[in-house]
Amino acid sequence: MSAYPFRSSLSTQFWIFQLTGWSTWVVLLVLRDLSFVPAEYIATRAAIFAIDALVGMLLTTLLRFSYRMVWEYPAPVRIATVVFGSFFASLVWLAVKTFITSTDVGSAVDLRDYGLVTLIVLFPFSYAFMLVWSVLYFCIKYYQLFQLEKTKVLRSEALAHEVQLRMLRYQLNPHFLFNTLNAISTLVLQQDTKSANSMLTKLSLFLRYSLDNDPLEQVPLQHELSSVKLYLDIEKVRFEERMKIELEIAPEAEQARVPSMLLQPLIENSIKHAIARSEEGGCISIRARVEAGRLIIQVEDDGPGICDPEVLEANARRSGGVGLKNIRNRLKEIYGAAHSLAFSSGPMRGCLVTVVIPYETK
Repeated sequence: MSAYPFRSSLSTQFWIFQLTGWSTWVVLLVLRDLSFVPAEYIATRAAIFAIDALVGMLLTTLLRFSYRMVWEYPAPVRIATVVFGSFFASLVWLAVKTFITSTDVGSAVDLRDYGLVTLIVLFPFSYAFMLVWSVLYFCIKYYQLFQLEKTKVLRSEALAHEVQLRMLRYQLNPHFLFNTLNAISTLVLQQDTKSANSMLTKLSLFLRYSLDNDPLEQVPLQHELSSVKLYLDIEKVRFEERMKIELEIAPEAEQARVPSMLLQPLIENSIKHAIARSEEGGCISIRARVEAGRLIIQVEDDGPGICDPEVLEANARRSGGVGLKNIRNRLKEIYGAAHSLAFSSGPMRGCLVTVVIPYETK
């Protein structure tokens, strides 16, 4: 929020309060007079009260300018400005009242007959009125500033939340890129240009998907699986028949909204700890179903069964990877306590990762 729109908004609110407050003041005076003033004098007195209110509005507006001039000064200076500013404003206001009522038109409200009583009775009232207006002005001003700071804090938190999601979203395992480019280089050296071109095309599509999708939005699981297939096609060039994939996706789960790039770090973990470490390779099973309003996604492998998340994340940090920590933080940022990410030993002897998030289709 820029400073100019904020100042414009405060100025608008000030004039709304001014017009509403002084109009209410005139209405209250007229209602008071209805109880004891003859009806033929009401309109004239109402007009005089309106003029009186316009003068009061002008004087309080001048007070506002003086308060704004000393706003950055120490508190004693501001307090002195309020005390003396209200004093002089009330003197001027009372003088104008007396002048108005001295005219033929204003004689309907005659203050001249009061004499010294005017100064003794009406001045304290006018002074108190200006002091009350000043106190209300400062209270409203501080409340507006408090709301502005609150809005800034909320905006900053939202911006930090967005930045954190984007930062987490764009973290890719450098080993994946290194291994892929190394595999493409090998294919080129073997003059298998067709396979090298196909792998390069899939890598390009996968990277485009990872960069084009807004990390603050969710995508259908079916769309996410398409990117996973690109990733798996790339890895199959490295492992060939050593890597087997099984998909069990319930029809209603395909349209569920999930964070983009949710599955890739989990599958990458299975490839690293199950496929790459076994000469015979292994199998990765990807399952998704809907139960009781929740989407349950499971990624399971038949590897050696390293399922301790702290061990997995420690291994990832030592190798420069950020996948598991990335996904854990992203799920926490998006769903808060409404999600779970669990590691356990699966029936296939390997590691079973289960993600549970709210089932949403829109």
